[in-house]
Amino acid sequence: MSRIGKLPVAVPDKVKVTVNGSEVAVEGPKGKLSKTFDSAVSIKVEDGNVVVAPVNETRHANAMYGTTRSIINGMVAGVQQPYSKKLEIEGVGFKATLKGQELDLALGYSHPILYKIPAGITVTVDGGTKLTVEGCDKHMVGQVAADIKGFKPVEPYKGKGVRIVGEYVRRKEGKKTA
Repeated sequence: MSRIGKLPVAVPDKVKVTVNGSEVAVEGPKGKLSKTFDSAVSIKVEDGNVVVAPVNETRHANAMYGTTRSIINGMVAGVQQPYSKKLEIEGVGFKATLKGQELDLALGYSHPILYKIPAGITVTVDGGTKLTVEGCDKHMVGQVAADIKGFKPVEPYKGKGVRIVGEYVRRKEGKKTA
């Protein structure tokens, strides 16, 4: 049994949660999110709290209700205070510029990389090498950051590439001449 799943999710005053079957919609000052969950869990709003419980005692239901509660908690937190990830680009000539809803990345390839920013996500570029990805949806913020990092991951010899701030990259020693 999940210990996290047993805890109710407290809903603040500024946030509105509506449950329609297995679909949960959360609306707050910073945006709105909706997500459909597995039918193995029951979701109810009681006394300003969201309560999640397994429908039956199967292994699948027990696994899903803790996960469902955690995702709903993330949705409630995201519409109050958006999630953000900071990225930095390191390398000579490596930079990023914002062109409307597209991110133009120069990462040492023969062509620029154009990344279309999904709806609900805002990307800010500071100084050409520092990026901030923000949004209400925790999953989407992490996915956009991972997509941008995936274009040029940090290589271990010179440390060039895109990294998430605070990420440790193990450096390797280069080739030695005799």
